[in-house]
Amino acid sequence: FFNGAKIGKLAICGNCNDLAMIGAKPKYLTCSVIIEEGFEVEQLEKIVASMKEELAKNEAIIVSGDTKVVPKGSVDKIFINTTGIGEILYKGISSNNITQNDLILVNRDIGTHGATIFASREGMDMNSNLKSDCASLYPQVKALIDSGVRITALRDATRGGVSAVLNEWAKQSNV
Repeated sequence: FFNGAKIGKLAICGNCNDLAMIGAKPKYLTCSVIIEEGFEVEQLEKIVASMKEELAKNEAIIVSGDTKVVPKGSVDKIFINTTGIGEILYKGISSNNITQNDLILVNRDIGTHGATIFASREGMDMNSNLKSDCASLYPQVKALIDSGVRITALRDATRGGVSAVLNEWAKQSNV
């Protein structure tokens, strides 16, 4: 649990966003969960509820799954692994299909998710309004596609953030 989301929301967003970044509508997901013995049922219910909410936003469903319970201390409370299948709505989008003439649009905040996760993992109480911007991006991508915007490349800047994405794009396109 971290300010702005729960691990369940993050698991669904991460998978559905990967599909959206190639112009696909998320449809079917698998979900495997490894739970540490003694994990509170109330916390699991909150995590599952956040997953259900994100699945609805993406119009996707979980079609298969597996749950394992392991001895206390074997994992860091809970691990969630998802795999997704989508339907391509818009062909030609690649994570690195950028050219020198493309415009780069950045939506939402930069760095808040990573900073929020870092602060949570390290147990830092900064008395701030720092909040993850974890969100499902499929609705935004669909709106762009439906409005006729020509999209060449999309990225969900996660590890490494926006600077890592821009660096990769600059190297690829010789910008």
